[in-house]
Amino acid sequence: MTASSLRLYARLQSAAHALKKTADRALMDAAGVTTAQAAVLAVVDGAERPTQKTVADALGLNESAVTGMANRLTALGYLAREQDPDDRRARRLRLTTQGEKALKRIAAPFGRINGRLDDALGGDLDAFAASLNRIRDAFERG
Repeated sequence: MTASSLRLYARLQSAAHALKKTADRALMDAAGVTTAQAAVLAVVDGAERPTQKTVADALGLNESAVTGMANRLTALGYLAREQDPDDRRARRLRLTTQGEKALKRIAAPFGRINGRLDDALGGDLDAFAASLNRIRDAFERG
């Protein structure tokens, strides 16, 4: 069998769409954010002195996409921008108290989603994750 005969691209796209749709709905219900916005919050929470560029790099996104998400998260009161004391041109991102609460509210829905993935995949998750990484790497190289 080949990727073409198995329609792997279509299957991956369909699975990713179903997963994203379910996760987005769960996170919107829990905290009013999408999975992409939740990823921004998580990176800001875990990074030392994060900027929009460091968030974009960590998530493999364009900085303009992160700007839009950061604007929305700031409007929601989940993020704040602060002047970098070392670089007057740079602005750092930080979680607000509301942002910290939002991250806590999305933990349970993400746990349930990951549980459904565990159930659906069974078996060797490490091998599956490694396969996904190889797919990503093959297409990031161009």
